[in-house]
Amino acid sequence: MSEQADSPLSENQLTEVIAEDAPVVDVAQILKIFEAALMTSAEPLSFSELKKLSDAPLETRFVEELLQQLADKYADSGIELNRVASGWRFRARPEMQEYIGRLDPQKPARYSRAVMETLAIIAYRQPVTRGDIEEIRGVVVSTQVLKTLESRAWVESIGTRDSPGKPALYATTQQLLDDLNLRSLSELPALAEMENLLEPNHQETN
Repeated sequence: MSEQADSPLSENQLTEVIAEDAPVVDVAQILKIFEAALMTSAEPLSFSELKKLSDAPLETRFVEELLQQLADKYADSGIELNRVASGWRFRARPEMQEYIGRLDPQKPARYSRAVMETLAIIAYRQPVTRGDIEEIRGVVVSTQVLKTLESRAWVESIGTRDSPGKPALYATTQQLLDDLNLRSLSELPALAEMENLLEPNHQETN
């Protein structure tokens, strides 16, 4: 967590890190607001989005401390407050997935090897062109494979390479990191682990 405090702050200390000329913040109330927003949001909420929920301006450190308090509150529950690339969100703990999966027993289809290998090459070698991917894999990359990854919002074209034909350059997105429950590319798992992490929530139809 960036700008992490050395130790949790008390409610009085939390109030002190707000701008001096700002209205007094009701810590208990803003905690409830953050909790409600994070529980009901379909997407992760960033620091800037969380700050909008307060009538008074909030410092990033203050918001972090509130989030840590929420995380501690649910430390012994079946859910956890998780930070990913685009912000914060509540999710079921991994050990709960086996039970939650019983509500929807249909097992999702596995991703094709071509899709997973292409995704891994883009993730670890980005930015890359279709030609780069084909050179590494040793086979032609079908247009459908790239379209599948783009339709999942896991990869995107970020420009073109300054070479004959101006081939498109592909890179991964924040959505991929969010779906893998990661904060940054430095946390990317190995190919096999990536495949296992993605399978429970998405289906491959090709």
